[in-house]
Amino acid sequence: MAGLVLALLLAGLAPAGAVWPQPQLVREWPGGGRCRLSPARFRFGYASSSAVGPGCAVLDQAFQRYWRLLCGFGPAAPEDARSWEPLCTELLVSVATPHCDGFPDMDSVESYKLSTSEEPFLLSSESVWGALRGLETFSQLVWRDEDGTFYVNKTDIVDFPRFAHRGLLLDTSRHYLPVRAILETLDAMAYNKFNVFHWHIVDDPSFPYESTAFPELSRKGAYSPATHVYTVNDVKLVIEYARLRGIRVISEFDTPGHTLSWGPGAPGLLTPCYAGSIPSGSYGPVNPTLNATYQFMAELFREVSTVFPDFYLHLGGDEVDFTCWRSNPEIRSFMQKMGFGQDYAKLESFYIQRLLNILSSYGKGYMVWQEVFDNGVKVKPDTIIHVWRENAGPYQQEMARVTTAGYRALLSAPWYLNHISYGQDWQAAYQVEPLEFEGSPEQKELVIGGEACMWGEYVDVTNLTPRLWPRAGAVAERLWSNETVRNLQEAYTRLAAFRCILLRRGIRAQPLFTGFCNPEYSGF
Repeated sequence: MAGLVLALLLAGLAPAGAVWPQPQLVREWPGGGRCRLSPARFRFGYASSSAVGPGCAVLDQAFQRYWRLLCGFGPAAPEDARSWEPLCTELLVSVATPHCDGFPDMDSVESYKLSTSEEPFLLSSESVWGALRGLETFSQLVWRDEDGTFYVNKTDIVDFPRFAHRGLLLDTSRHYLPVRAILETLDAMAYNKFNVFHWHIVDDPSFPYESTAFPELSRKGAYSPATHVYTVNDVKLVIEYARLRGIRVISEFDTPGHTLSWGPGAPGLLTPCYAGSIPSGSYGPVNPTLNATYQFMAELFREVSTVFPDFYLHLGGDEVDFTCWRSNPEIRSFMQKMGFGQDYAKLESFYIQRLLNILSSYGKGYMVWQEVFDNGVKVKPDTIIHVWRENAGPYQQEMARVTTAGYRALLSAPWYLNHISYGQDWQAAYQVEPLEFEGSPEQKELVIGGEACMWGEYVDVTNLTPRLWPRAGAVAERLWSNETVRNLQEAYTRLAAFRCILLRRGIRAQPLFTGFCNPEYSGF
């Protein structure tokens, strides 16, 4: 078996039945068994038992995508080359619930069952989102021998994700990412069964989001208002492209810090910093003492709540530098009036609390970085606390504190993929166990998943894809597969083969180690 695996790897093919992320249960039939597949004659269709059928855009378009992926696998052997072997011609999909036009959410069911043990193949799921995951698995089960003949082994799979939230964060402020790069990332996310795109769309360096309520924000805050902005149509395109792949889009507008790019387009929003008794000409975080600030935020987030359909918005709340607030005499006067003394964390909490109240009035839920929790802000019981810091102590301790308080937790601290090192650094990400902290079973159930993060200080469209893939796949498997799937050697075999699949699909994924794929990346 080891020789077969090596031979398949050298040919750039996944071992038969090897899927990334690893399914929960894979059963290959005793004694083997396979059937031949002709991409030109193979078709996807709806089972008669399915509650959805032709006209369901999510699956209709998925059928077309996966048929193209099969046909793009490489030149097939002549039709009569293996005419003596059984030919497989159809995969039928059966979905139990008749919902096809909505958006995925936190409660979407992504489980599925896939059987290729007899013809026609059958993929069954409760929802269209589970069917999408099953189609991806099927596409990876297809393999090709040295003669170019396509096969599918007789296999039964029962699969479901371990965690409901499996996300990837992209930062489009520090470097603008063209829409096509975001769409390519969404494709690769679907191949890895990620289901949340966390769009950190604005930050200190630039404000590329084109707001209809406040158009001056991008006109004066983007790197270029002509070329480096996301228009209303761009955002709609990203959201719909993601929906068709079963991916939620959660936007982040981080305040009160990380807002320097907001200032030029929103005069009076940021706090003027002082040098002694004289304004220095520089600005700090959002000014939390003015009613005008909350009027502005109410209008902006009313728009954002409408544009982004997901129930959750990410409100940030991290890394607020109090230096400018301390220097401003009006801020200091407000602090004394409110009885905050010299505790500027209380001022931050005052701001965050009012912002959260605004979001609640729009019927939205929110995610926040862990500082909001650490500073004692009163948040709703369904708030998601995003754990990212390690310099304040082991993240496991923060996970324990968050869940002890009864809040749901989302883990990112060990998965900052913008940090790189020589060698196979995917292994460190792969070996993380999100539930490895002291706590009761009830606390562990409050961990909804995690996110890999790609911050943009040193990342733009030139190096985004190879830095992400296949390294992000390590996080994808950790969040999807059973917690017992931990063998690094076996994972390397599958991930290296999956990397070759990504290359064939046009994703410029970097190598794990020495070796080659057949074919190599052909995008040049």
